[in-house]
Amino acid sequence: MDEDWERRIAEVQAGLVRSGDPVAWVTEADAVDGALRYPGLAVRGALFGVVAREVGAEGPWRVVEPVRAGMPQESRDGLQSRLFFRAKDDTDDPTVRRELIAAVRVLEREPVDEIDVLGVRYRVVRADEFTRTGNQGLEPPRPTDPEPLFRVWEGNIPHRSPDEGALLDPDRSRGPMAEALRFGLRPFSYTGARYPAAVRADSERAVATHPDLALLPVSFGVVERQGSGWRPHGSLFATPHEARQSLYDLMVDFWPRMYEWDEAEREPFRRAGELFRAAGRADEARVAGREFRICRVERMIRFGPDGPEGPRPSDVDEYGPQRLHPRMDEDGTLHYDE
Repeated sequence: MDEDWERRIAEVQAGLVRSGDPVAWVTEADAVDGALRYPGLAVRGALFGVVAREVGAEGPWRVVEPVRAGMPQESRDGLQSRLFFRAKDDTDDPTVRRELIAAVRVLEREPVDEIDVLGVRYRVVRADEFTRTGNQGLEPPRPTDPEPLFRVWEGNIPHRSPDEGALLDPDRSRGPMAEALRFGLRPFSYTGARYPAAVRADSERAVATHPDLALLPVSFGVVERQGSGWRPHGSLFATPHEARQSLYDLMVDFWPRMYEWDEAEREPFRRAGELFRAAGRADEARVAGREFRICRVERMIRFGPDGPEGPRPSDVDEYGPQRLHPRMDEDGTLHYDE
């Protein structure tokens, strides 16, 4: 461990002692227990999002498009829509709208990963997603992970992104175990024949060009056992219960409708879903020879001298830039026939 990281962990430990916060102590003990029970790391791969900071400013970047897209172009499209609707709904100033529309048109044509708009720099960023593993498989939610005060299971429930309001700053720590994790991940790169040579080379290069790390908020997801591995289902959620509610909905409603199951196919999944719901805080469900789990997901973004890492040359887009919205004049008029 180099001197800088020893100093940073010592500072965090000292701050924890000074605070005398019993919740922080319990959370830290929970993190230690999690690391001991699930000492390995399983890397799923890259995710992408968009962050922003005022041009010329220093300090944290804030997440404006959640870091959950499977390819960079999805995040560029998300930024295009964000700027379009800001021009459409959030301003009556023609000058402001003109600059927003100009940025939208750039994003319609070019796969740009950074653009300045109205004094704000937007950047498409790359994260690595991973989960802890142990003899029992993937790490489930911890007792100290956040849960809603009231658990709702049915209906069209809006879920906030785990990245909502997140600030990215490598100098900000969440505790000694988080600092230890960041230190342990600094030399991480993709290895093994299952990764193409270009992916491995880009990963090794990033260790040198972006040596520091910031951790995104912990999230939770639904996974299904597939042989010796696990396949994710759906998005990432801010709380374990939201992931549980998602699995319940998949079993009792979404999959039966999507696959047009008959009653004999529906019934085992309905029963399994109701048993899962009745358990309250269960993290595992089995039905029809299938095994589902709720797992704890962590993500990291590499940082270099210029800030968070963007997409790498080996990151693949399945499609390119495209126009997503009608043309707009600087007075806000939309043209649907162009």
